[in-house]
Amino acid sequence: MSLSPQFLDELRARTLLSALIGRTTKLQKAGREYRACCPFHNEKSPSFYVNDDKGFYHCFGCSAHGDAIRWLTDQRGLPFMDAVKELAQAAGMDMPAMDPRAAEKAEAAKGLHEACADAALWFTDQLNGIAGAEARTVLEKRGIRPETARAFALGYAPDSRTKLKDALKVYGDPMLIEAGLLISVEEKTPYDRFRGRLMIPIRDPRGRTVAFGGRIIGDGEPKYLNSPETPLFDKGRTLYNLDRAGPAARKAGRVLVVEGYMDVIALAQAGFEEAVAPLGTALSEAQLERLWRMSDVPILCLDGDAPGQKAAIRAAHRALPMLAPGRSLAFVTLPQGQDPDDLVRAKGPAAFEALLKSPDPLVDKLWAHELALEPLDTPEQKAGLKYRLNELAGLIADQNVKHEYIAEFRRRFDDLYARKREPFRPFTPQARGTRKPGQPWKAPPGPVGEGPKGIRAGGIDRILAKAVLAGLIRHPAEIARHMEVLGSLKLADGALGRLFEAVVDLALEDANRGPSQHGALDSERLLTILATSGFDIIAHELLRPDQLSLSFTLKDAEPQRAREDLDEAIAILVSRPEVDAALADATAEMQARYSDEAFGRQIALVKEQQALDARLANLVQANEDARTFGAEGN
Repeated sequence: MSLSPQFLDELRARTLLSALIGRTTKLQKAGREYRACCPFHNEKSPSFYVNDDKGFYHCFGCSAHGDAIRWLTDQRGLPFMDAVKELAQAAGMDMPAMDPRAAEKAEAAKGLHEACADAALWFTDQLNGIAGAEARTVLEKRGIRPETARAFALGYAPDSRTKLKDALKVYGDPMLIEAGLLISVEEKTPYDRFRGRLMIPIRDPRGRTVAFGGRIIGDGEPKYLNSPETPLFDKGRTLYNLDRAGPAARKAGRVLVVEGYMDVIALAQAGFEEAVAPLGTALSEAQLERLWRMSDVPILCLDGDAPGQKAAIRAAHRALPMLAPGRSLAFVTLPQGQDPDDLVRAKGPAAFEALLKSPDPLVDKLWAHELALEPLDTPEQKAGLKYRLNELAGLIADQNVKHEYIAEFRRRFDDLYARKREPFRPFTPQARGTRKPGQPWKAPPGPVGEGPKGIRAGGIDRILAKAVLAGLIRHPAEIARHMEVLGSLKLADGALGRLFEAVVDLALEDANRGPSQHGALDSERLLTILATSGFDIIAHELLRPDQLSLSFTLKDAEPQRAREDLDEAIAILVSRPEVDAALADATAEMQARYSDEAFGRQIALVKEQQALDARLANLVQANEDARTFGAEGN
């Protein structure tokens, strides 16, 4: 169906904007206009104005602006065509003609809408009648007030196979079956789908009943029963309470996602009207898109038990490919054994609001989940964590967001496993006379040595690669701890690279044979084996004192210090190529098309690169200081 500009202009002209907006927003006359506190953001003094003559509204606080159609799409959350249809019906205008097939489909849908609406009214009558006494007791026990039950049009389906069918017989069995209200089984008479249940109407964004959820009264399974898929109802595209939560979410500046109907109803009664719920399934891509139309960062408020957390991580994984700059998810984990309904009833709305003030970002949820999946005691398990994090980041389609996740996961991984060391403090001269009487004189730290000065001149990767390889030759037993990383690392080209491969291969072979056959592979034995393969010259070259000397390259180094320093050096060596590659990509992207996001990412990666340089310089300088003070002590 195509809508001409003339049709839309006529529609706007026939719509009194102040009357439309006045249905949900209290307006005050202000000269030839109307004013109110803005429904799109919280404010204490009115800055929202409606002008009937010009047919638009405008907020001087948040710049919200639009006409009658925009009001229904932005404030009510209606699709554009639904907004036009609603205004046209109110204005007494016929919609432009559609093709015969579409007209036939619309007519059928109209009948289904009417059947569902009449079913909802009938269920409400039953709840308020004699048959609904037990259902009303259930609502009272759950603390649901009568006005709340009316607002959500709650009802009751008697435990009968034909009462609804008889009440709506004017529609005929085929239509009631198509609406999901009757069940049809071969060679049996159709009968009521919902029996002996508290009934909860499910509405579309326009507030029309399209399906039902039924909660069992007393014992029985299933506890909740939903309508089947129908021409009106697509479970994967519908969110419960979307019609009411849309305007509330725009006013509150957030949307809450909870697990079930009763959570939504209890929260609305407690003042949180911006809550929705999926319909018994995990959040779908279509539902996430609907949520992002309402808020850039929907807040998932899920139970603290295992099913609730499983649902949270499923939603997190499903959202990853759809992330965009500024668009994400946040998570609130409720106390163990409590859902939102329990929490607000036990501790009041303030307790729930306190949780909403500090939700966990999506990246925190993913990191915590992967960290808790398995123990992280071995190199293989640590490499598994790194692999899983990279796999998750790789799911993100937006390149800007993907790079940020890769960098963030890398930073957290490095922070988790890098050896915590005191930052290097340069020598600060003491003023004359500040040494206390009787205090022995101690020489100040020496100047920065040639090692740190020569790092950039010689190239970080090659200098560090040679030092790490020397450390592995000095301490072959450490190769096994880093095998997962070393096995995939290309340390260097040429003779140095071939020596590295030989060292790793020898360590693997020795590990496979076992110490009972040949004894532990120590440095002297490793050098002897390397000599038989023609690597003796380059191996001894690496161990010369004039090479970059770190604790793990020295023969008589303290074992614990050597091990920790080698861990740090390998962590730097592994991280540096990844950061360099990401920086090259970011630089190329910024040169091709400048943007603030690309520039910010480039700056962040430069800082990450500088941080790795500083870690290496710190490592070298700390070693030189130790050697200097050791010599003075001797």
